[in-house]
Amino acid sequence: MVFSAAASVRSVRVLRNALLIKGRTAHVVERVRGANTEAAAPGHDHYCLQLVRNRDYEGFLSSLLLSSKFRSSMFALRAFNVEVAQVQDFVSQKTTGLMRLQFWRQLIEDIYSDNPPHQPIGIELWKAVRKHKLTKRWFLRIIDEREKNLNEKAHRNIQELESYAENAQSSFIYLMLEVLGVKDIHADHAASHIGKAQGIVTCLRATPYHSMRRKVYLPLDICLLHGVSQEDFIRGSREKNVRDVVFDVASQAHVHLEHARSFCKNVPPKACPALLQTVVLDDYLDRIRKVDFDVFHPSLRNRNMMLPFYLYIRSWRKIY
Repeated sequence: MVFSAAASVRSVRVLRNALLIKGRTAHVVERVRGANTEAAAPGHDHYCLQLVRNRDYEGFLSSLLLSSKFRSSMFALRAFNVEVAQVQDFVSQKTTGLMRLQFWRQLIEDIYSDNPPHQPIGIELWKAVRKHKLTKRWFLRIIDEREKNLNEKAHRNIQELESYAENAQSSFIYLMLEVLGVKDIHADHAASHIGKAQGIVTCLRATPYHSMRRKVYLPLDICLLHGVSQEDFIRGSREKNVRDVVFDVASQAHVHLEHARSFCKNVPPKACPALLQTVVLDDYLDRIRKVDFDVFHPSLRNRNMMLPFYLYIRSWRKIY
């Protein structure tokens, strides 16, 4: 009887939560369906939307929560970021990667010379730059940092990884804040820490993929501290010392998220959409904690179907 009563209570809770989720996520689901329909239509803005939906689904969901006056600009930014970020993965030779990044560098120069190229992302970025007065420096800093990373060397220490994340990830968040019309020092501080956390988490999430390519980017100083070699990650080792390395790196990402949230009371509510990456980061850090920091655990490859709900709730509450 005790077991039955407990099971009954759990069933009621599950049903109640399911009903809540159904109601809360309806808004997001409808936007996703609408975006899928729109993506089939011609146009440069739809090209950007489709690209982001296919290659940055989490960013796609976040952008759907924006009002229509910001959405096309945000998709243009995310499309640019996707293309630049994936250069390293899509080329086999450094020279080819340098040529691709030079293309994007020249595209930015042309945009700020009011001479946009006849290329979908370039045209949409040109519109966004004109509309929101975006800072050229952030675009170039993202490209420069991606270019440095073509050397494919492991980060010597956690500070080097954080520096890379600040230049590549935080710069992108600064651009998103500019799209939203936010000029606030507290929002900038939060963006800096969120960008660093995102760079660290991205490094962890990509470790299984990079290991299959016999490449490891996790900080060498932390690996040495726990007696772990790059070969251990390449072999997909799940030993305790390997998990200790992952724990230390993940803990640093958590620290940055806590720092970012320390500014929460002073950050303008309208900055929240640019900072919603915290939802994705929280999700990954929680899931890797549940598998005892086994970065190779199969469950980490699964998409969290509750993510649209979590994003919607944070957006509705205007918190990050």
